[in-house]
Amino acid sequence: MRLIADLHIHSHFSLATSSQLVPEHLDYWCRYKGITIAGTGDFTHPGWIKELKDKLEPAEQGLFRLKPGLHLDKANELGRESNQVRFVLSAEISSIYKKNGRVRKVHNILLAPSFEVVDKIQARLSRIGNITSDGRPILGLDSRDLLAIALDISSDVELIPAHIWTPWFSALGEKSGFDSIEECYGDLSSHIHAVETGLSSDSPMNWCVSSLDPYLLMSNSDSHSPDRLGRNANIFDIGLSYPELLRAIRQPSSACCGGTIDMYPQEGKYHFDGHRKCKVCWNPLQTIEHNEICPVCGRRVVVGVLTRVAQLSNRNDVLSRPGRLPFYFIIPLAEIIAEITGTGSKSKKVTAKCLEVIRTAGPELQLLIQTPLEEISRLCGSALCEAIRRMRSSEVLIEEGFDGEYGKVRAFRPGEVQAVESGSSLKEMPKRALLPFDLKAFRELICRNGAENIRATAESAGVSNDKDPSGQLIFF
Repeated sequence: MRLIADLHIHSHFSLATSSQLVPEHLDYWCRYKGITIAGTGDFTHPGWIKELKDKLEPAEQGLFRLKPGLHLDKANELGRESNQVRFVLSAEISSIYKKNGRVRKVHNILLAPSFEVVDKIQARLSRIGNITSDGRPILGLDSRDLLAIALDISSDVELIPAHIWTPWFSALGEKSGFDSIEECYGDLSSHIHAVETGLSSDSPMNWCVSSLDPYLLMSNSDSHSPDRLGRNANIFDIGLSYPELLRAIRQPSSACCGGTIDMYPQEGKYHFDGHRKCKVCWNPLQTIEHNEICPVCGRRVVVGVLTRVAQLSNRNDVLSRPGRLPFYFIIPLAEIIAEITGTGSKSKKVTAKCLEVIRTAGPELQLLIQTPLEEISRLCGSALCEAIRRMRSSEVLIEEGFDGEYGKVRAFRPGEVQAVESGSSLKEMPKRALLPFDLKAFRELICRNGAENIRATAESAGVSNDKDPSGQLIFF
């Protein structure tokens, strides 16, 4: 069966998360979005596991569902028969450790086949650090050693490097990561089968790096509130069971993996480089031209995901990457309707309108990527139809995110919504390029300026590799 899976989320036991991240609300929002398999998140936390054991029951092998009687009353508001929702036991672990003379901060996702296996993982990790203070525990544990523990407990535990490009907390992150997956996981790197691309990168960006060719590129929401489920997700064509899911991850093919659903990577908080406080926002070429130094404060800018991908890239023709899978860009329905109505995406007006659309046209993700435009126009009106058409064809207006600030993606210029609704002709929209900057020009600029000179200049600005220069906590 063809289904959507979002395997990296959090619970209300994680810091900076919604109190509604509980099984009942997760089940509802999966139905709203059209997600069939959702990760539980945070299975290392004893309190969350107790709640999951109380509220979930076994379904197919290795999957769980909400117990009867716990579904929210408002689930009936969705109108059409909702898809069945299954949960898979998942967790994210933050490993902070020193390796090869640098402090490393890497986040990893674990998938587990049963509560029995989870209990064993909890027991092992509780001897290493505190697993009760946060749903995503921080442990002084090498990523390679975390993988060794997981494999020792069960060969059916899967470790997936999380949001691999984010600056501070990832396997390839510019601030505290490595230059390859093999460098991070060492002799056990052959047990890594997939990597999570994160909110600030997309498939074509990852296709630039040939060392990632062996891995399935996965996309998950890393949701800290239930309404953010599915902002990034995966499409599978598999039987409904943990072994089938595991097989698709470990032996990916176009027959079982249908690609990813992604928000535009420019909307991610670390897509471009810059300083938020200084209002400096640069693309990779601008960053190199300035030797990575902010002209306002004289400190090193926060180097984002696009530049980091360029640094490790070795392929100009991204379409030469073998085994490419489809990818579908989306703008969340609430953001589209907020743009059409001119009100905030969290407003009651937008919430009510979104629910009306879902009742009429079906789950959100299906509507955004699959429903024929003619049907959308007939059921939901011309403005929403035109917005989704532009979204699907990448004819959108973009302000890139940088240094912890989300970017903005819009479907309409000012005044265009009224023109669409009145049937007036519209100006042609710009179409986003598959790769929005010139890799060859970037490499030529690196050679001309000298990579070592750029690094020495940046380091003399006094910003270390293991500290957030804003002095603030960073959550992903």
